[in-house]
Amino acid sequence: MINYFKKIDWIIVVSSVFLTLFGLLSIYSSSLARGNFLTFKKQIFFLLLGLVLMFVFALIDWRDIYSNLFLILAFYFIAVFLLLGLIFFGSPIRGIKGWYEFGIFAFDPIEFLKIILIILLARYFSKKHIEMYRLKHILISGIYVAIPSILIIVQPNLGSAIILIILWIGILVFSGIKINHLLLLLLIFIIIFCLGWFLFLKDYQKLRIISFIFPERDPLGIGWSQRQAKIAIGSGGVLGQGFIKGSQTRYGFLPEPQTDFIFSAIGEEYGLAGISILFFLYFVLVYRIIKIAKHSFKNFARLFACSFAILLIVQFFINIGMNISILPVIGVSLPFVSYGGSGLLMFFTALGIIQNIKINS
Repeated sequence: MINYFKKIDWIIVVSSVFLTLFGLLSIYSSSLARGNFLTFKKQIFFLLLGLVLMFVFALIDWRDIYSNLFLILAFYFIAVFLLLGLIFFGSPIRGIKGWYEFGIFAFDPIEFLKIILIILLARYFSKKHIEMYRLKHILISGIYVAIPSILIIVQPNLGSAIILIILWIGILVFSGIKINHLLLLLLIFIIIFCLGWFLFLKDYQKLRIISFIFPERDPLGIGWSQRQAKIAIGSGGVLGQGFIKGSQTRYGFLPEPQTDFIFSAIGEEYGLAGISILFFLYFVLVYRIIKIAKHSFKNFARLFACSFAILLIVQFFINIGMNISILPVIGVSLPFVSYGGSGLLMFFTALGIIQNIKINS
C-alpha cells in the first residue's frame, strides 16, 4: 500500500482538487446571493465521493478493463439505453431532457457515456491502429459515436453532441487517420450541420447562434447571457472585486453562475489573477496526463490518457469561449469547476484509471 501511494501522481490529485475547490468558492458565493446552499453542500459531497472513486479505480488494473470487451460494450449499451430513456422519463431542465431526478439529486448519463466512449474507442483504435488507412474502421467507430449523439441531439443538447464528435475526431487524429479521410469527415460534418439547421435545431438554438454572430440584434433577449458574462469578467479587473463581492453574481444579473457561466463569476470576484491561477491549474493537470500517456508503452493507455486530455481541453475552451462571446452558448460546463455531480464523479473516475496507468507503466 505504501508503494501504491508513492506511485500516485500527487500533482494530478492536487491540481484537480484545487480546481474543484476554486469552483466551490464560486458556488458558495452565488449560493449566498441566492440564500440557498444545497448546491454547495452537494458539490462538497461529490468532491469527497469523487476522490474515493479516483483512489479505488487507481487500484483496478487498467489491463483488466481493456481485456474485457463484453463489459465495455455492456456499459456502452447501458449508457445508450439511459439516453433513450431520457426521452420518455427525463426531467426537463431549461428545456433539455438531460437528467434523471432522484429526490434532491440528478443523474446525467451523458457524463457516464463520455468515459465509456473513451474506453471503447481507445480499445478499438489500439487494436486497429495498424489498419487506420482503412475507411471501414473510421465508419465503425463513427457508428459508436453517432448512436448516442443522435439521442443527445433529440433532448435537445447540442453542446454535448458536439463534444462527442470533437472527441471522436481527436482520437482519430491521435490514432493516425489519413489526411484525405479527415478532410472527407469535415465535409460530411458541414453537410450534416446544414441539414441539422433545418431539421433538428430548435428555434432557441438557432437564436443563440444568430445572436452570437449578430449580438446587437437582441441584447436584452437571447444575447443577454453573454453580455452579462462579459460585463462580469471586465468588472473584475486585475485582482477582482473580492470573495462574495461580485455585483453581477450577487444581484442576479449573471445567469447560471454555478454552471455555464462560472468562469465569468470567477473572473468577476478574482480578476485576471484568479483566471491566471485557473489556467495554470488546467495546464498542470493536462500536462501531467499527457506526460503519463507519453511514458506508457501500451496503445490503449496512451489513447485513453490523450483522449481524456482532449475532453478536458475541448470543454475548457468551449466553456470559456461561451463566457467571452467567441462561441455561442451551447451549455458546456467547465471541468472540475462547474457544479455537477455526474461530471465531477466521472472526471475523477477517469483520473483514477490514468493513475493506474502510471502505476503499472
